[in-house]
Amino acid sequence: QVQLVESGGGLVQPGGSLRLSCVASGKVDSIYVMGWFRQSPGSHRELVATITNSSSTYYADSVKGRFTISRDNAKNTVSLQMNRLKPEDTAVYYCSSNYDYWGRGTQVTVSS
Repeated sequence: QVQLVESGGGLVQPGGSLRLSCVASGKVDSIYVMGWFRQSPGSHRELVATITNSSSTYYADSVKGRFTISRDNAKNTVSLQMNRLKPEDTAVYYCSSNYDYWGRGTQVTVSS
C-alpha cells in the first residue's frame, strides 16, 4: 500500500499563488504516476495534472499555463505550483498515486 499526505492549502486572493505538496510512503517503488485531482461542492472529482516517474506531464486545459506539477523521486514527493489563481480553482485538492491511492485532501480557497 501507499500512503499519501498533502499539505499547503489555504486561503488566497484571486491572482495569488499557492504551492501544494504531497509526500508518499509505503510501497513507493510501485508508483509510476502521481497526480493532483480536485473536487468542489456538487461537482465530480476532476483531474488537474499528472506526472510520471520519467517526468512526463499532463495538465487539464483549465490550468495550463498557470499550474506546474513537479516530482522529486528521491524524496517521494510531488508538488503543484499554482499561480494566477481564480475563484473557480476553489476546491479540495487530492494527491493520487497510480490512480489507486489517495490522500485525504487539502482545501484551497480563492476569494477576496
